[in-house]
Amino acid sequence: MCRWLAYRGEATSFDSYVTEPVHSLINQSLRARESAGSTNGDGFGLGWYGVHPEPGLFRETRPAWSDENLRYLCRHLQSHMFFAHVRAATGTAVTRQNCHPFACGRWMFMHNGFIGSWSRLRRKVEAMIPDHLYPSRVGTTDSEAVFLAMMGQGLDQDPIGATLSVMRALSALVDEDGLRERMRFTAALANGHDLYAFRFAHNDTANTLYYREDGPLVVASEPFDTELHWSEVPADHVLVSRPFRPVEIRPFPAGEHSPQEPAVAQNVVERA
Repeated sequence: MCRWLAYRGEATSFDSYVTEPVHSLINQSLRARESAGSTNGDGFGLGWYGVHPEPGLFRETRPAWSDENLRYLCRHLQSHMFFAHVRAATGTAVTRQNCHPFACGRWMFMHNGFIGSWSRLRRKVEAMIPDHLYPSRVGTTDSEAVFLAMMGQGLDQDPIGATLSVMRALSALVDEDGLRERMRFTAALANGHDLYAFRFAHNDTANTLYYREDGPLVVASEPFDTELHWSEVPADHVLVSRPFRPVEIRPFPAGEHSPQEPAVAQNVVERA
């Protein structure tokens, strides 16, 4: 399973959160503590917001522990909101296009999880992406396809509602024909101002997700130090962080769906 970290606060360099801690993301790429697979060596990525509305991205297929550029970038890049991700591939190629984070317009997304039987369901999930967004589909991962489907459901208007709609449709798809495939969705989503972090699973146990507020907000797959208190985001909940408001932890009832939901979701996308 992948490991990731999201930061929101005063503009700062990335190194204090990504490369320097005792159990940093680089360390987690070799020895994750709270993951089914301890090694996450199938590439890494950074995403951040600066002077432009759209995020900047740097993605690489080399393991995070073996790329000296990552330490230099984290020391010199500064941002008030950034993502960092180390990847463990779940059946798709190790290419730059498949490394997280992903971006579309002002939105940025990264994911830890999978859709069971992705090869069987890929065509149905990609059909949920509206035509005008499909050119943004440059990789082959389920993560990118789900992100673009969420974009098609209206992230700009209602980020939680759009994500909920897609998760319910996917839950119905993995249950088709009584198969009850597993699905995990622990993901971060941002637009440069607001940050959302979801912890959800269907027919499975949700991947871990923690957060801390010691001035800035940090959300992570697992704690990178033992010095400060970390709180766990409960399963089937979403963390919401908006400017000048306290962090909220809200229920995310994405497991509630009807058998007709995938078709409903797809029809909504096609009318968008």
